[in-house]
Amino acid sequence: MKKTTTVFALAMAGALLAGCGLESGGAVPLSVGPGSIQPVPELEGVKMTVGSKDFTEQITLGYIIEFAMAAAGAEVRDLTNIQGSNSTRDAQLNGQIDLTYEYTGTGWINYLGNETPLPDSTEQYEAVRDADLAANDMVWEPPAPMNNTYALAMNKQTAAETGVKTLSDYANLVRTNPSAATTCVETEFNVRQDGYPGMAAKYEFDPNLAPRQILQTGIIYQATADGTQCKFGEVFTTDGRIIALDLVLLEDDRAFFPKYNPSLIMKKDFADAHPEVQEVMAPITAKLDDKVMTELNRQVDVEGKEPADVARDWLVSEGFVTTG
Repeated sequence: MKKTTTVFALAMAGALLAGCGLESGGAVPLSVGPGSIQPVPELEGVKMTVGSKDFTEQITLGYIIEFAMAAAGAEVRDLTNIQGSNSTRDAQLNGQIDLTYEYTGTGWINYLGNETPLPDSTEQYEAVRDADLAANDMVWEPPAPMNNTYALAMNKQTAAETGVKTLSDYANLVRTNPSAATTCVETEFNVRQDGYPGMAAKYEFDPNLAPRQILQTGIIYQATADGTQCKFGEVFTTDGRIIALDLVLLEDDRAFFPKYNPSLIMKKDFADAHPEVQEVMAPITAKLDDKVMTELNRQVDVEGKEPADVARDWLVSEGFVTTG
């Protein structure tokens, strides 16, 4: 997902950036009219391309930007659903997209090459903001309160049987009764230092004690809910399937996992030329907390709705735009 870039994506990055439609994008898929977002004279007719990565949350966030900018009067092009973090980043650095929501942890670790995240959300944002501006002329606007980071989850029966509430409890279970702590993870999480090995080091348990199974992301959620194959499973904290499957998140009581707060980012010359963009987007970003984003993701991943419909419906429900 947001924190990984596959070998395939890296190999295809050049082709994707030069490929069909990526340079110019497509039309915004749905029309919107002004709500609390009124036409902004300085943005009337301004051409801008909005991008996103290729998973539910990112695509939905991309459409939220698009509809807001369209309501403000900009001429928006849609370049959501780019495969992989690095491809999306390259597209922005190369000027092929102007706006996207990016995660502070991804910027700090994946793009800027830092190995150690900062445990405080504000400090993490400020660090990536300052470093990326200095190194790449990228502007990070104040982030949303939502934090789409890693977590371990379990079903309610496992919670009742084990008494586990926190990752410290999980670590103790691994040390004392490893067979009761069968855990399902993705390939990347299984080896990354911000994944299972690093978590084991932080919580002081042997990562080889608990039986682990490597599964695809979507399978992990259902298998953890069933509780037979997986007593515990790796999840992302704003995934809508957590609600739908009634999963329980383990508290990261030692604050190990990086903070992944989404921030609207753009190149400095674009930000300087169009400061009105941040003025329009700031109240929207402020409303994107964990509860809101988890519900939007649920509507796509569980109910099967289109991300564009979900994004526009939410903006309409909040009064930012009308259906046009």
